[in-house]
Amino acid sequence: MLDGIPQEVLAVCRRLREAGHAAFVVGGSIRDLLIGRAPGDFDVATSAHPETTLRLFGSRYALPTGLQHGTVTVLVGDPGSQRPVEVTTFRGEGAYLDGRRPSTVTFSATLEEDLSRRDFTINAIAYDPAAGTIIDPYDGRGDIGRKLVRTVGDPLLRFAEDGLRPMRGVRQAAQLGFALDAATQAAIPRTLGAFRKVSVERIRDELRKLLLAPVPSVGIEAMRRTGLLAEVLPEMLPTIGCLQNRFHKHDVYEHTLATLDAAVPDFVVRMAALLHDLGKPASQAPREDAPGEFSFFRHEQVGAEMAEAICARLKLPTEERGKICALVAGHMFFYTPDWTDGTVRRFVKRVGPDLVPLLFALREADIASRGQGEDREAETRELRERIAQVAAADAVLRVTDLAIDGKDVMRILGISPGRRVGEILEGLLEKVLDDPTLNQPETLARLVREAGAV
Repeated sequence: MLDGIPQEVLAVCRRLREAGHAAFVVGGSIRDLLIGRAPGDFDVATSAHPETTLRLFGSRYALPTGLQHGTVTVLVGDPGSQRPVEVTTFRGEGAYLDGRRPSTVTFSATLEEDLSRRDFTINAIAYDPAAGTIIDPYDGRGDIGRKLVRTVGDPLLRFAEDGLRPMRGVRQAAQLGFALDAATQAAIPRTLGAFRKVSVERIRDELRKLLLAPVPSVGIEAMRRTGLLAEVLPEMLPTIGCLQNRFHKHDVYEHTLATLDAAVPDFVVRMAALLHDLGKPASQAPREDAPGEFSFFRHEQVGAEMAEAICARLKLPTEERGKICALVAGHMFFYTPDWTDGTVRRFVKRVGPDLVPLLFALREADIASRGQGEDREAETRELRERIAQVAAADAVLRVTDLAIDGKDVMRILGISPGRRVGEILEGLLEKVLDDPTLNQPETLARLVREAGAV
């Protein structure tokens, strides 16, 4: 018996069997249980045609989410906490003509044929809950033991069928801490033509999962070795071998991978870590006072412009794109104890209160990866404390924190809405950042009148 499969998933299999159909739990959930990981979801493969599955579970619990591919989503569990289980009919497939989808799908296949069309051996394992046995025709368990990602059958054929599979392979290797099988890795450069047919949205989603892996550099380095990096992020290639200075043990590429691994598992932070030094090759200049070393003036601004283009190309959501680019642009801040409280407030205002923790996380990963054994919080610990002190004393960091607003400004000066109102409010904020005691309605009204008289 294989422990860890929820009873409601087993109940789906039991109901299909009682109606005279074969039913097995398949795919990544079985792989994860064998490894000792908690599965994210569970899939069932069955001999029942999708129309039959719909009738068995009824329209209240069965959703026709992919009938053309034989998939019905069955909702299981108690109301309010239901989970989806994808129930897919055993499939046979025709030729892949577009590098993504089979030209035909047939529903008269056996479990063995169904497993033969899957991508990697570790995902081509099934469990028969009735017999309590594992069906593993491609030695997926052996590859789990060897910590290998290997295609089912000929890797050239598998990758030609769906051009995303190479990216899925390096992503799963990173997530699991596995290596790519030698033949599987060797096939990737030969099938990049199929990869180029894949939509940017699918590639982006795989990259997102890869960056959230425990050691994401494993996936990025596999992408470099196989040519995928040149396809997805060609801007990274100039960082390879780009020398730095005495403050860094590694070249820019190696430093970037170390920063990525040291960053907290947040997509925005890790994407910013991946891109934070992209501007260094273009801004590299010899240091006159240190032969053999280089400076990188304004590399963060150059990198932010490159990051903007990359995020747009990957079609990242606007909010994520803005945060990532802001982190790249702002990662070179340097705090010194002589900062005034006003300087601290201006720093928070410029970065944005919500983005400060993410910027600190990036900066700490950047310091940790310089390879000099430095305290990663050396440049953020005191500033973090100063920000907390300022926030506890006053919360005036935005125009909206002022004791008066735009309507008050228009009333006091008798003016209409326009740019002048915003300029006056920004001027008030600058004064209050230096002296929070000014943030009183009467005081600000006086300052507005003085500004209006200018």
